[in-house]
Amino acid sequence: MQSDVIDAQQFSTTADGLDEVVPPLAGALLDRRSELMSVLTRVATRQAAEDEFFRSLRALSGAPWEILRNSPGRLRRLATFLPSNNLLYSYVLFGVIPSLYTDEIRIRPSARVARSAMAVHEILGPAVRAHGGLVEMAPVSQRAFLADCASSDAVVFTGQPENAADVAARLPDDALLLAFGSGPNPVVVGPEADLDEACRSVLAARLYNSGQDCLCTDIVFVHRSVAGEVVTRLADSLADVRIGDRRAASTRVAPLVYPDAVDGAAAFLAVHRQSVVRGGGVDTLRGAVEPSLLHMPWQGALHPPEFFSPVVLTMEYEHAGQIRQWLHSPEETARGMYVSVFGEPALTQTRISTSVVCQERITFDVEDGNRPFGGYGPRASGVRRMGKAAGRPLLLSAEAGRRARP
Repeated sequence: MQSDVIDAQQFSTTADGLDEVVPPLAGALLDRRSELMSVLTRVATRQAAEDEFFRSLRALSGAPWEILRNSPGRLRRLATFLPSNNLLYSYVLFGVIPSLYTDEIRIRPSARVARSAMAVHEILGPAVRAHGGLVEMAPVSQRAFLADCASSDAVVFTGQPENAADVAARLPDDALLLAFGSGPNPVVVGPEADLDEACRSVLAARLYNSGQDCLCTDIVFVHRSVAGEVVTRLADSLADVRIGDRRAASTRVAPLVYPDAVDGAAAFLAVHRQSVVRGGGVDTLRGAVEPSLLHMPWQGALHPPEFFSPVVLTMEYEHAGQIRQWLHSPEETARGMYVSVFGEPALTQTRISTSVVCQERITFDVEDGNRPFGGYGPRASGVRRMGKAAGRPLLLSAEAGRRARP
């Protein structure tokens, strides 16, 4: 009897072999689009869900190029902690694409969205199995799933770095651990910025899925020469933001999915009430956070939390050295991810401390599912193997390729 798992000897990384498998998988996404959108809009706005769908399709279509480029060694088993957002995209990145070079994949969905994650798996799992992949969804406790991790060649973890360290302690030395955290992803609006483009980009970077994404920016540094105009433009734009049901195509901000994000936003807005320029309202019963703008003078010791809500925080700076110093602080060195720069001629590097610089682009413009993701801050994106840990942009196939090479 022929196994439904591709044997290592049978597996081919030729373009022809991958091209026979990937188009039907991409076709499955297209064929089941309406069902997937219905599931995704349980936890995401319609606008964000549509973006996620096309990012997933693009990543899957790029899988042959990614695998041929990185030559990942054959993995016997992969264990994945699925995040609580970007359910389809994460399923494609850490389930469907790795199934092309992994014998068995076990995925644990976040308890917060387990039903929705299971629905994605029920829609796409049969297509993956039909083309030789073995992906199982295991809605079990984290404690129980650690046993799967201990017998896996590689583990993908998304969440708090402290929890990633607990997972690492359970793994054998030769197991590969990819830990995806988060960072503040600041935006810099400099004295030479095109303010129309910069303000549009700030709102795109902050309001994606009502702010519930690890790529959203948590702080905007604005040069003092343009601060007044930028704050006015942002306040006016936030006043026009459409608030409503996340399933409606015109809705940009909806009630939040995560109660702790609502509580966190409420606490931050209460502490910094004197800095609120626009908005500031929170309805904890409905889970609604009003699109809000805060503006502060330079405070180099302030390191904002991950808001995961539609809160825009701007801070005025006088010279680029302040931003460099802030990015080199111990806090930001640890969680450095991306920094987007608009019109600041003194920040032309490709990297500042552990943060990757995006010139005239935001994180959502540069993120690519077939390329390494993140920065060099160990709390933002870190890899562990053989007792060694490093912070760097991560891509599973690339790390599997490194693991396979002597």
